[in-house]
Parts: sequence; C-alpha cells; structure tokens
Amino acid sequence: MALIPFDDRDGTIWYDGKLVPWRDAKLHVLTHGLHYGSAVFEGERVYNGKVFELTAHSQRLIDSAHLLDIQVPWSLAEIDRATIETIKANNITEGYVRPILWRGSEMLAVAAQATKPHLAIACWVWPDYYTKEKRLQGIKLGMADYRRPAPDTAPVKAKAAGLYMICTLSKHKAEREGFDDALMLDYRGFLAECTGANLFLIQNGEVHTPEASGFLAGITRKTVIALALKRGLKVVERQIMPNELDSTEEVFITGTAAEITPVNEIAGVKFQVGTITRGLIEDYEALVRGK
Repeated sequence: MALIPFDDRDGTIWYDGKLVPWRDAKLHVLTHGLHYGSAVFEGERVYNGKVFELTAHSQRLIDSAHLLDIQVPWSLAEIDRATIETIKANNITEGYVRPILWRGSEMLAVAAQATKPHLAIACWVWPDYYTKEKRLQGIKLGMADYRRPAPDTAPVKAKAAGLYMICTLSKHKAEREGFDDALMLDYRGFLAECTGANLFLIQNGEVHTPEASGFLAGITRKTVIALALKRGLKVVERQIMPNELDSTEEVFITGTAAEITPVNEIAGVKFQVGTITRGLIEDYEALVRGK
C-alpha cells in the first residue's frame, strides 16, 4: 500500500489556539525546533472516540517542555480541551494523536530565549502498528549499536525530538537486517528499551522490566505494571544484563503505538508467546476499550 505523505492530506489541525486546515499548518524553514531539536511531543491513541490517559499525556508534554527550558503558555486543561476538539473536528473514533510543542523562528542560535513556543495537535486514523499475524506470532528484535544516554548527558526524562535520532538509526539498521525493531542497551550495558517501546521479560512466572534510569518510563509501561499486579503477578524493576535473555521464557514490548506486542526472538535467542503475555494483552484491550 502506497504511503500518503503527511503534508498531502486533508483534515484539521489545532495550531496555536485555533483549528486550521491541515494543509495550512506550516512553519518556517528557519525554525529553532528544526535546527536544534528543541521540540517535545506525545503519541496518544484514540479508542472509541476517547484518548486513553489523555491528561497523563498532556502533563508529560508540559513536563518535557520544562525540561527543555520551554515555557508553556497553555494550561493542562487547555491542552486536554484542544486535543478533544481536534479529535471531534476530524471525526476520529479509532486513531492516533500527535501533539508537538517547539521553539519558533525568532532566533537561530544555540541560545533561544527570545523564541516563541508553538503547539500543534494533529490526529488521524491509525491501523495496528504491527499486523495481527505479527502480534500473534511475536516480532524479532536485533541489537542496536547505539545506547541510551546517561542521565547526566541529556534530558532523558523528556519525550524530546532530538533524543530519537539514535532510535531512527537503530530501527533502520534493524529493518535492513530483517528484524522488526532494535533492542537498545543503556549507558551501563544493561537492557533498556526498543526504539520506541519499553521492554518486559517473564522469568520464573515473574514480570521483570528494566529500571528506567536512562530512558523514558512510558505511560503504557505504567499501565501494564498495574495490570500485572492486579493479576497477582510479581513485578520487578531492576537492572537486567543481556545474558539473562537466555533464562527468559517470554518477552514483550509496550508503548502507545505497539500497545502490548510479544517478542519471539532477540538476536537469535528464541521465546514463546506465553500465557502471561496473552493474558496481559487481553487485560489491556479490555481496559483501553472500556470493556
């Protein structure tokens, strides 16, 4: 199926306080956010016409902006309302929402105190990130060359555009090698996350997930931990060495786009799509759809 470029679509985007035609939502080529990565964003899912964990996403957008020293002129409630307004304007019942906040074009230098912050919110119909077949059988992960940066080298708790450059490079390499995604280590050599999703391992009937010290602990990750605890499963957040994959029964990744996706292989190590993973997938689907 041919890809439709995002600048060649119709619809409505919320842009700096008002709804504008999709094709008119533009910015100047000398925008600070483009040249210096001074932008933060969110990825949100719409189920049955409602954004799952909308306020948590809007708050993280604000928090991420503050970590990049961007003053946000919109309140949490205003961002929530703008998101809902955009979804309704585009008649989205099952889809994806992308809010993005960036520094404007008033200055083009490392220092950017005089730049004006801008906020846009777009949404569109969103199919499954992975096909149904992939989600039943599990995906294959390669190992990334790049590591997640240390907390004292970058604002790792921000969902910042610039932090995703190494993710793009790692995903491209993985796909060229026949994998679906790449597993990244943290700055110390422990397991961290995939290029856009958090990681979970099942060991001896327990749920283990890497300690989020050098990467973003996702909203879906938090939701899945709560679901696992509700099932009576033990959840352990800790530093996990790569050689522990050999003693792991099940693996899955979590994220707004990936939801809960099983993994059947990491760099040649095989896993089953087991009962714990399948049970959590059922619980998550019921939760997000209000069943």
